[in-house]
Amino acid sequence: MNWQGKSVLVTGAGGFIGSHLTERLIREGARVRAFVRYNSRHDIGLLALLPAELLSEVEVIAGDLRDSEAVRQAVRGVEIVFHLGALIAIPYSYHHPREVIETNILGTLNVLMAARELGIQRIVHTSSSEVYGTAQYVPIDEKHPLQGQSPYSASKIGADKIAESFYRSFGVPVAILRPFNTYGPRQSARAVIPTIIAQALTLDCIRLGALDPQRDFTFVEDTVEGFLRMGLAEGVEGQEVNLGTGMCLSIGELAHKILGLVGRDLPIVCEEERLRPPQSEVLRLHADAQRAHRMLGWQPRVSLHEGLERTIAWIQDHLELYRPEVYEW
Repeated sequence: MNWQGKSVLVTGAGGFIGSHLTERLIREGARVRAFVRYNSRHDIGLLALLPAELLSEVEVIAGDLRDSEAVRQAVRGVEIVFHLGALIAIPYSYHHPREVIETNILGTLNVLMAARELGIQRIVHTSSSEVYGTAQYVPIDEKHPLQGQSPYSASKIGADKIAESFYRSFGVPVAILRPFNTYGPRQSARAVIPTIIAQALTLDCIRLGALDPQRDFTFVEDTVEGFLRMGLAEGVEGQEVNLGTGMCLSIGELAHKILGLVGRDLPIVCEEERLRPPQSEVLRLHADAQRAHRMLGWQPRVSLHEGLERTIAWIQDHLELYRPEVYEW
């Protein structure tokens, strides 16, 4: 892959995967424009954790994906767009479905319209394994039915289908990347792995919601590698591509594994009020990533054991960023 000198836009660059993708692109020699959500504090999100010498190479633009003109100005002049910007918290989507749908669907529409107007070479649109809902069969390939089991997942299904329609209707060169659960350094306690780690390091018990759901966890470096390959691969326009390890474990098993790595023996408490509505809980996500291997030459390289060790070490060094008593799982 040769990213040297390529002009790239990353929406959602202040988020977990977006910040890692931005960092990797800079290291690969790309010219990166980062679109972050505007706020009055001039907060650039997790981009602030990049080394200063790398951050100085990033052109940061603040705005709102729902603002078509702001999006058009961000897209203007770049060759490749990685569209990661979205509201991703599932519990938040129960309380504020309109905002989630407007941001995730209308925001994606704005990116696609700008890309069509400005003749972008490639858009990599970010989907989510949540679009599949509870697995009807495993492993889950890209032909698996889509199920809107939360307002968030429904918004991502809608965004994916709009992206597909722009490829089929207008020939917009968009490809859809569908990561399963990504984890690693910088991830907030909104996600289950940092939640467990932060509690294991600082509290006397682990408090979670459902322990039985099973997930397929991919280390963030591997997910970013998939994005880079999707950005340059030939023949992927109009395709949906899963990124996952092909292995899954339950949240309860994951908690025990993390406790073992931390070296603590703590009780695990399941709190009923943290559960999703019964028909909304996604019970199993287990990826079939053969298409990614075939089309992108991609395969995960970081084992769960190594990835958890690296994530634990990072959180230990940045505990001031975590409030372990605040969690969503």
